[in-house]
Amino acid sequence: MSFLFNNYSRRPIHLISGKGTIVQDDKGKEYLDFISGIAVVSLGHAHPAIVETIKKQSEKLWHVSNLFESPQQEKLAATLTKDTQFSHAFFCNSGAEANEAAIKLARKHTGKHVIITFEQSFHGRTFGAMAATGQEKIKQGFGPMLESFRTVPFNDPIALSAAIDEDVAAIMLEVIQGEGGVHEITAEFADTIAGICKSKGILCIVDEVQTGIGRTGTRYAYEQTSLVPDIMTLAKGLGGGFPIGAMLGTAELCNAFGPGSHGTTFGGNPLAISVAQTVVNHVFDVTFLEDVQRKSAYISGKLEDLLPAPFEVRGKGLLLGIDCKEDVTPFIRQTEKAGLLVVQAGPSIIRLLPPLTVTQMEIDQAIGLLASVLHETLIS
Repeated sequence: MSFLFNNYSRRPIHLISGKGTIVQDDKGKEYLDFISGIAVVSLGHAHPAIVETIKKQSEKLWHVSNLFESPQQEKLAATLTKDTQFSHAFFCNSGAEANEAAIKLARKHTGKHVIITFEQSFHGRTFGAMAATGQEKIKQGFGPMLESFRTVPFNDPIALSAAIDEDVAAIMLEVIQGEGGVHEITAEFADTIAGICKSKGILCIVDEVQTGIGRTGTRYAYEQTSLVPDIMTLAKGLGGGFPIGAMLGTAELCNAFGPGSHGTTFGGNPLAISVAQTVVNHVFDVTFLEDVQRKSAYISGKLEDLLPAPFEVRGKGLLLGIDCKEDVTPFIRQTEKAGLLVVQAGPSIIRLLPPLTVTQMEIDQAIGLLASVLHETLIS
């Protein structure tokens, strides 16, 4: 009997330690971790710089609440907004919380209540973020959703234009839909969103919870598009494994979030902020980001060489998906037995999310295992 709610389909593996890309279970078996806590452990497990940061900060201060000034929060906010259109940050504990803050800010600033989102999107499992999510399976069993969201097909300019009216406060999207199947925004659709937002005075919210902090080879994935978001949300890789979320916004939005308008007890605590600062100091280095891009090109090239049609590789950076055109559940089980951890993104998609620090040797090992199991399990 378990004393836990059964809301997770847990895998029968008990992981107890990790270093870099390698994790070990309680039986001593090692695995290549190409899940990274679902794009969370950006610098790998037990990165020395993060371990040292936690040790030092834990001996100083863990929590004081946001009733007091925080120079550490100011510094991290400055790092995240540098050379962007953003000027302010709000720190919380997760991606869902960051998205809830973004929804509230957009409605408060505009005085409007409708937010357009997209089919196959994923924005979290709190009630507001769940309503924003464009996947019916997430909403089943919870009764009527909040009525303030209009969900339209992704990458469909005509459908989007038809959904716009005077009640629309914002358009909310992921540049790459990670949970929804690793679907990337087209250049045409990004241009359409940018044009609508500019001409209609509608806010653009980009959810970079999974794609941000170097995951796609740039600081933020939107930087590879024509989008200029007014609000952006972050989490996952920002803390390198330590819980933290953030919402960034432009200067004109600042007054909408005055004292008492929004808050968090634990968000932006000294431990989380110090870890996140260490992460971005590493990831935002130009050489580091170029290395992520090189690794991405290497993985994509190797996979395309090894996998025959109809397999399709898509995504950017180290957020990659392999569309197998059939259920990949048996494959996931076989890769685990072979010593490789991967995750699905919909029924037919294998998602690869290794640490950004993954080595070429580890990539070669992982691709070898992938190819072997794919041929045995799916291609045959």
